[in-house]
Amino acid sequence: MNTNNTQTDSPFGPVIYSYTRAQAVADGVQVEVTKTAKEAGISFPVFLTRTVFDAYVAVPPDVQGQDEAGRLWDICWMLRFAIIRSRSHKEAGAACTRVPVALYVRNDNTRAKLVKLIAQCGPLDMDDPAPAITVMMVGED
Repeated sequence: MNTNNTQTDSPFGPVIYSYTRAQAVADGVQVEVTKTAKEAGISFPVFLTRTVFDAYVAVPPDVQGQDEAGRLWDICWMLRFAIIRSRSHKEAGAACTRVPVALYVRNDNTRAKLVKLIAQCGPLDMDDPAPAITVMMVGED
């Protein structure tokens, strides 16, 4: 191995390609919702994947009595309670980097349906180790 290049010291070799969070936000793959999350009592930056935003924040056409601000608030508020609940598990000795978030969402003019999401805590970006939270659908990576 080349000891002069720290990137090749990894057993996986040099980085071939990287995609930063800043690029993901600029491309619309992730949506920053930190302002609303702070209002809900979450101190970390929060991002939603585009899939979550389109499915559960954007209001489907012809759905009455719903708005994006209220739907986003519901996700952030329930995320806050999921984080609080995970703290009690952490005190019991379980490390939590992925937290389940559940809430009811109405995407038509009938009954609301239970939606299960995952919030993952990790670095804000590749060159910024400050913590941030990404909310995604179960099974979405």
